Amino acid sequence: MKEFELINHYFKGRGITRRDVAVGIGDDCAVVDIPENCQLAVTTDTLVEGVHFFPDIPARALGHRVLAVNLSDLAAMGAEPTWISIGLTLPNVDMAWLEEFTEGLHEIAEYYNVQLIGGDTTQGPLTITICAKGIIPKGKSLTRSGANVGDWIYITGPLGDAALAIESRKRGIELSPEQHKRVVEKLHYPKPHVAAGQVLRGLATSCIDISDGLLADLQHIVDRSMVGADIDINKVPISDDLRALEDTALREMLSLSYGDDYQLLFTVNDNNRNAVEARLMQYGVEATCIGQVTNTPGSVELYKDGEKYSILEQAGYEHFN
Repeated sequence: MKEFELINHYFKGRGITRRDVAVGIGDDCAVVDIPENCQLAVTTDTLVEGVHFFPDIPARALGHRVLAVNLSDLAAMGAEPTWISIGLTLPNVDMAWLEEFTEGLHEIAEYYNVQLIGGDTTQGPLTITICAKGIIPKGKSLTRSGANVGDWIYITGPLGDAALAIESRKRGIELSPEQHKRVVEKLHYPKPHVAAGQVLRGLATSCIDISDGLLADLQHIVDRSMVGADIDINKVPISDDLRALEDTALREMLSLSYGDDYQLLFTVNDNNRNAVEARLMQYGVEATCIGQVTNTPGSVELYKDGEKYSILEQAGYEHFN
C-alpha cells in the first residue's frame, strides 16, 4: 500500500464530520470556520517510540494515547476540542497495525467530537505528531500565569498509576496481575479532563495539565505567575495501587516527580472554591486541595506532617536533560 492509498483507506472519510469544516482531507490545506467571539487554541505533541511509549504498546492503545495527551493540553486551557491533524512516520506499512491504531484514534476523536482534517505520512522510525485545535470564548482561556498569592492549589484526581506501570517494568516492582492490568490500562488509555477544563473557565486563576510531574508542572505555574507555592504532600491524592507500595521514598517520587497522569493542576481564589468543587463534582471529578500560593516567587516548598520536607528526586521529565 502506497502513501495516498494509505491515507484514503485509514484516514479520509473515517470518523465524524463537523459542520464547521469547509475543506478537509484531500487538499493542500484544511479550511475551518471559527465561531464568532471565539479564539483558536493550538497544541502540538510528538510521540517517539522508545521515548514516549514502549515498542510493544498495543496499536489501539497508542492511537488513543497520542490524541488523549493533546486533548489534555486543550483541557488545561479551557478549550473545546474541535479538529486535529496528524503526522505519521512509519518504518513500513503494517495493515493490521494501522487498522488497530486508527481504530483507537478515531474512537477517542468521535467521543470528544473531534474531526481529523489533515496531516502527512512519511517513512522512518515510528513517530506520531498530533496538532490539535480547539475553540475558547474570547478572553476566557486558562493560562499558567494567573495565580495570585493566597489562591488555593487543586488537583483533579489521583497520581501514580502511569508511573507505577512504567517503573514496574523498568525496576521490576512486583505487582499482582490485577494491579498490573489496572496501572497499564491507566498508562495506555489516559482520560483527558476536557469537561473539567471548560468548567474552570472564569473560576480558576491558572491551570496546567500534569504531563511531566506534579512538581515540575507546578514550577511552571509559579514561574509564569511570579509567585510561590506550599504543598502538603500528605494531601496529594495517589492511586490505591501506588499507596500499596511499602517503599515510602519510591512512592513519593512516583507521585510527585512523575508525569503521564494528565490530571489538571489549577489554582482558585477563596471566593470561587465552593463553586469549583460543586461544579466539578457534577462531572464526577472530586478535586483535592493540596496547598496554597505564597508570595515567594519561584519557590515550591513541601510539607509533611506540618514540617518542611524534601524528596530525593524532584526534577520531573525534561527532554535533553
